Amino acid sequence: MATDKAKGAAEAASAASVPPAGGEQAGQATIHVDDSHCNAGYANFCRVSSTPEELILDLGLNPHPYATGDTTVRVSQRIIMNHFTAKRLIHALGVARTRFRTSVSTAPKAVS
Repeated sequence: MATDKAKGAAEAASAASVPPAGGEQAGQATIHVDDSHCNAGYANFCRVSSTPEELILDLGLNPHPYATGDTTVRVSQRIIMNHFTAKRLIHALGVARTRFRTSVSTAPKAVS
């Protein structure tokens, strides 16, 4: 299971990433995100596993993504979150994917 610190960080990041519907309402908390100590990483590999309480994302870099045979992928980041936070992440990723697909389909074509 995840530590309370990891769970709290995942929930805080999730809450900050999805704005409330209909704007801010009176009495609603405002969350400020401090990413000054954030470590950035790149991943082209993701393994998803879960327990009844949590969803676990293992992220890593596959040095040979199109290779055949045995390949070892070193996991460099593990994200552990509850299923409620995972649902919010799925929604946020869907919105980002839709935005990307819209921008690609409306991008001007290169002139040869």
